[in-house]
Amino acid sequence: MATGSPDSPDSLVIEIHDLVKVYHMGEVEVRALKGINLLVERGEFVAIMGPSGSGKSTLMNIVGCLDRPTSGTYRLDGIDVSRLDRDQRAEIRNAKIGFVFQSFNLLARTRATENVELPLLYGNLGLSAAERDRRARQALARVGLAGREDHYPSQLSGGQQQRVAIARALVTDPAILLADEPTGNLDSRTSEEIIGIFQELNDAGKTVVLITHEPDIAAHSKRVVYVRDGVVWRDERIVQMRAQPGAPAGEPELAVAFPFTVAPAAEPVSEEVAR
Repeated sequence: MATGSPDSPDSLVIEIHDLVKVYHMGEVEVRALKGINLLVERGEFVAIMGPSGSGKSTLMNIVGCLDRPTSGTYRLDGIDVSRLDRDQRAEIRNAKIGFVFQSFNLLARTRATENVELPLLYGNLGLSAAERDRRARQALARVGLAGREDHYPSQLSGGQQQRVAIARALVTDPAILLADEPTGNLDSRTSEEIIGIFQELNDAGKTVVLITHEPDIAAHSKRVVYVRDGVVWRDERIVQMRAQPGAPAGEPELAVAFPFTVAPAAEPVSEEVAR
């Protein structure tokens, strides 16, 4: 049974059932995912966590339409993408998913607006140059970079570069934002600022799926899915609470996790072979 309890099928943006991914390394068969079940509703902020070798990277690649499962089904915003070929997945990926990566992945010799415009070019949307520029500037303003639109990456701080990357992910108005360790290259203060942007976007209705290994970053989400040995091990709701009376000034709000669904354990697989 898939984790999560949606009010109706129409509310689901991610619907995964019995997802299995098997790799063949010579004569060795590696079962990276062993029956993942996961439901994500529109407007959720979900963090996916797991140790090295847990299968979370493989799951992310499938959710991001970068790979397809060996068996099982995956529906993204109502579309069954489980068996689409590479070109079809690329089309869906550009239309439905906004990616944010740890390393920013910006073009060094390209201004912020031009970096943000790239998904609009790949999508063959037939937009004029003026419309692409307008949408890029609007997206940059949304992440707090109004006035920096014509700067090159080398003229921006790490946090500002990540804001450009978030704007690029937003510019096509995707069904989900998929962020892979988006604070991995940032200091703690800048990390808080970037996570704050994701929270603001989620509060505005955007679905966010965050891949992280940092519990303090995951605590900013509204739900944490723990992947272990190729299955969903735990699925918890996060309840944000006000800081306790008498707490030091600037003390962050507390985040308390309450178990939502616990998946049955699968047979363990060694971290050396799992992905």
